Amino acid sequence: MIATENSRLAERMALLSSESAFEMGARARQLAAQGRDMIYLQIGEPDFDTPAHVIEAGVAAMRGGATHYAPPAGLPEFRQSIASYVGRTRGVEVTPAEVVVVPGAKPVIFYTIMMLVGPGDEVVVPDPGFPAYASVTRFAGATPVPLTLTEKTGFRFSLDELRAKITPRTRLLIINSPHNPTGAVLTADDMAAIAELAVRHNFWVLSDEIYARIVYDAPHVSLMSFPAVRERLVLLDGFSKSYAMTGWRLGYGVMPPALASQMELLLINSNSCTATFTQLAGLAALDGPQDAVEAMVVEFKARRDLMIAGLNSIKGVSCMVPPGAFYVFPNISSFGRSSKEIADYLLQEAGVALLSGAGFGTAGEGYLRISYANSQLNLERALERMERAFNRL
Repeated sequence: MIATENSRLAERMALLSSESAFEMGARARQLAAQGRDMIYLQIGEPDFDTPAHVIEAGVAAMRGGATHYAPPAGLPEFRQSIASYVGRTRGVEVTPAEVVVVPGAKPVIFYTIMMLVGPGDEVVVPDPGFPAYASVTRFAGATPVPLTLTEKTGFRFSLDELRAKITPRTRLLIINSPHNPTGAVLTADDMAAIAELAVRHNFWVLSDEIYARIVYDAPHVSLMSFPAVRERLVLLDGFSKSYAMTGWRLGYGVMPPALASQMELLLINSNSCTATFTQLAGLAALDGPQDAVEAMVVEFKARRDLMIAGLNSIKGVSCMVPPGAFYVFPNISSFGRSSKEIADYLLQEAGVALLSGAGFGTAGEGYLRISYANSQLNLERALERMERAFNRL
């Protein structure tokens, strides 16, 4: 096809980046189609089924006619359930007017940045960190400012560096705990410092807590538990990770009511609403039995321990124990090759799909991100293949 002036894309599209998890998954599937036996450890998706009672609630909702538009910000009874859950788990009082239901948790990232920042503004983002933070910031015309997370601090930020990154142009700070890609968890002292800085310098905070239920060694600490920051805080959470509902596309944001009404306006102009039957399934997830979530976390902890022991037994590889999420972030810098080269090598030579740490920011160079959302049998097979491949380097 011959390109024409009318086929030209808007310049802003060049500011968006993709996610390496989807790209690596596509490459791995191409190899599988050629007859290769592949092990998929690249995607952040629980390998468990959605709990049966949640599926049944969704099916019953569809059969009962819940297939029409919902109110843009969400069903009233669902917003109430979310408000009660967030209040109960964060130790604060939350009203339904503060809750906006969205199709997946990612829209909270997109909408928050589009609402709050623009040209000339700065957004402090974790590095390494979820790629959408910096990508959408650039799309909004603002500047992402990387906050380096290092192995020396357990992949928690340095408070001194955070203070140094704040300028009069700082409009938003994004935090993610438990953290993707490292599995790190921020402490109560970290959160208290963030709250104090946000109030003193008058910037917003987006707290991505999508992995809040997947912690192993200590209870989750939420920034929402610090009252001083509530008026400049957006909390992100959802159902994909905790309830194995990635394909249902169901998440929510909690924020001051005035901002919630603006997020609702963005929803009206983009998605209209979140599927009604999906919300009713989410209602069953929150209000129903939690044993499936608890069992999943127990299994994830066993897988984490398996991966840590296996990776640290490979010559040249070292890996810290992550206290949350379902990722390990091994250090492979001793091999003298880039993270992308190592990830590509393991894909081709070992049949293991995983991600380059550099895909999450420049501070991720020298590391790999491995999802252990796969069976223990497959994780053991992957470790054996990786060890053989590393021994050949």
